[in-house]
Amino acid sequence: MNVRKNKLVSLAALGLAGGLALSACGGGSGETDGGDGGNGGGSASDGGGAAGVDYASLTGNLAGSGASSAQAAQTAWTESFMGMVQAEGGDIQVTYDATGSGTGREQFLSGQVKFAGTDAALDEEELASSTEVCNGEQAFDLPVYISPIAVVFNLEGVDNLNLTPEALAGIFAGDITTWNDPAIADENPDVDLPDQDIVPVHRSDDSGTTENFTDYLSQVASDAWTHGPIETWPIEGGQSGDGTSGLISTVEGGNGTIGYADASQAGNLGVASIQVGEEFVDYTPEAAAKAVEVSPRAEGREENDIVMELDRTTTEEGVYPIVLVSYLALCGSYGDRATADAVKAYASYIVSEDGQQTAAENAGSAPLTPALSEDAQASIDGITAG
Repeated sequence: MNVRKNKLVSLAALGLAGGLALSACGGGSGETDGGDGGNGGGSASDGGGAAGVDYASLTGNLAGSGASSAQAAQTAWTESFMGMVQAEGGDIQVTYDATGSGTGREQFLSGQVKFAGTDAALDEEELASSTEVCNGEQAFDLPVYISPIAVVFNLEGVDNLNLTPEALAGIFAGDITTWNDPAIADENPDVDLPDQDIVPVHRSDDSGTTENFTDYLSQVASDAWTHGPIETWPIEGGQSGDGTSGLISTVEGGNGTIGYADASQAGNLGVASIQVGEEFVDYTPEAAAKAVEVSPRAEGREENDIVMELDRTTTEEGVYPIVLVSYLALCGSYGDRATADAVKAYASYIVSEDGQQTAAENAGSAPLTPALSEDAQASIDGITAG
């Protein structure tokens, strides 16, 4: 079992944009080569890259890997960014391999990729070791993708389902095993629940989505879920899927199955409403955004390392607390100017208004507020080159 030391991600002081639009790259590795840092260039405010970077000078390959939850957003970001660079005369290939959060961080910290996407921020040990591949400087995290985690299910004849936190924790702990168990049936009086085995489905890989989901369970139903927030599933047996797509496929392929996944990947599966206070709340980007707004920024981090602590126990109306925040892990310094410029330009696009709107339209995520984008841009601007 891989128990990560840091408590989960969140983002509150981040604040989120009010008009949350709803509307979806391959892998690889490589290093950026060629191109000299130039003058001019755009800024986050106009949808361009880092100030002081000439798009026309960006060439070579920039590889990242990590969280599969943000795959749709990363696909949209890489395609849009490369189109912008090409329009300015540059020629850069940006790739993102959706390997899962754990593998993404491992590849980043071993120097295989230049950035990582992760649904769980780098912990103290990872931050300390990052200096070995970050030109002597420490890595840092930027929140770039905010999305609800949907509790998806596939149960013949059932389209709507209410679940209390205790029932949800009991299902995944293996203590509630049939769909007509009173813990479920009592909250669904109008639903004909069958006397059928529940088949919980978990992620088989090291997953930040798993860590976010189990962090929620451990905060709201610690008596039922005793394993704490974990990235690697702690219970032997059961059905599983590799990555978000693997989990969704496993749930789709069964009957009586239930799992957890980034809401953008829920597809045609049933999605449970979760009890918060006295109401059952459906997932929406707005409800996820509200969960983030009521949560504080994590303490004990460097100023450029933007990590939050989600308050999963809030009972505020309209909040959906099973939320993931996917981070971009970047080096504080890169070994050459071309790589640093490419990373800064790409990261600046992601946190810009245009980049966040692109993710909202293609992956249904909740955009960062201008204030958070400004904080993230300041961290990006601090990246240096050796």
